Amino acid sequence: MADNGPVNDLDPLAALSALRTAEGAALLASLASYDPADELAVATRLRRDHPAALVSAALGQARLRQRAAAKFGAEDAGRMFFTPNGVEQSTRRTVAEYRAARFAELGVRSVADLCGGIGGDALALARAGIRVLAVDRDPLTAEAARANAAALGLADLIEVRCADVADVDTSGHDAVFVDPARRGGRGRIFDPEAYSPPLSWAVGAARARPHAALKVAPGIPHEAVPEGAEAEWISDGGDVKEAVLWFGTSPGTVRATLLPGTHTLTGRGLPDPGVRPLGRYLYEPDGAVIRSHLVAEAAEELEGGLIDASIAYVTSDVLRPTPFATAYEITDQLPFGVKKLKALLREREVGNLTVKKRGSAVEPEELRRRVRPQGPRAATVFLTRVAGAPAMLVGRPV
Repeated sequence: MADNGPVNDLDPLAALSALRTAEGAALLASLASYDPADELAVATRLRRDHPAALVSAALGQARLRQRAAAKFGAEDAGRMFFTPNGVEQSTRRTVAEYRAARFAELGVRSVADLCGGIGGDALALARAGIRVLAVDRDPLTAEAARANAAALGLADLIEVRCADVADVDTSGHDAVFVDPARRGGRGRIFDPEAYSPPLSWAVGAARARPHAALKVAPGIPHEAVPEGAEAEWISDGGDVKEAVLWFGTSPGTVRATLLPGTHTLTGRGLPDPGVRPLGRYLYEPDGAVIRSHLVAEAAEELEGGLIDASIAYVTSDVLRPTPFATAYEITDQLPFGVKKLKALLREREVGNLTVKKRGSAVEPEELRRRVRPQGPRAATVFLTRVAGAPAMLVGRPV
């Protein structure tokens, strides 16, 4: 069954309402740990005692809750209500909590959450003690946000309004948060002016309040960052999740923030680091550091330089713990050649091979297939360039 298909004779809004009844809640509770592979047998059993439409709605929601657990945690996801788009587009809980904490530190007591979706950010803001007006123009999405506020005991702090954000008066709020839609019928939207609403509209809404945050794609060009905004790139668990444009904070500042643990690297306007010979250690900067163009700041902390002018790998003879890069001890440097690498891996008895690439056209899976690693040991191979020449670096994480 497709998550976004028809729910028998219940339209999506009616299905959501039915799931919030006592019977619907009991059905969902019974499906908390069901295996989707057994769906046919489970559906057949449940339809003996419940309407088929309600069973279909509950099974669809149970699948969405299982998918959402990675973003919201199993406990919250097991109580919330989702739409397929809501699961895909909502902010990860750790990121939403970090942003809510920043708003709270600014003294913000009320936020107009525009394009609020199913309420992921509104829930985090409310848990930080901030009153929220959550706005979304889609009736089903707005109703899911309303249901989530109630399910998590936050309805007193969250007002949900189904409306076009352009029609909402935000003058009664300390801050606005705008999360424009960045996906269309053909997939991801890369032009900020093609967001819905466009970035220019969101910037206007941001500048109308003392504080604001605009969530944008992490690939936003630096030249598209509005004047007077702070630009922050955020990664969680090593994956770059988003960029945020802050207003009313530190104009012109560039940051890379790594979660969990909230490690922040702030730009100091350093020139690009120089190229130096390969040292004992290779550092792979976090994606947020690379996206924010703060590799120079990270390299300065590591007393390192680049292995190539166009490659974001930092090398140093110093091993220095840092949250902003992963360190590898390099044992071998080879010119590119599959036969040489295969022989080296056989000699080292490497069977667990991690392949990373930057500045190489060779695909990691293709290389792994060609060298056929075998043995009890592990190693990492970097397909890259060193001082302009294709190279393979072999090492291991420190």
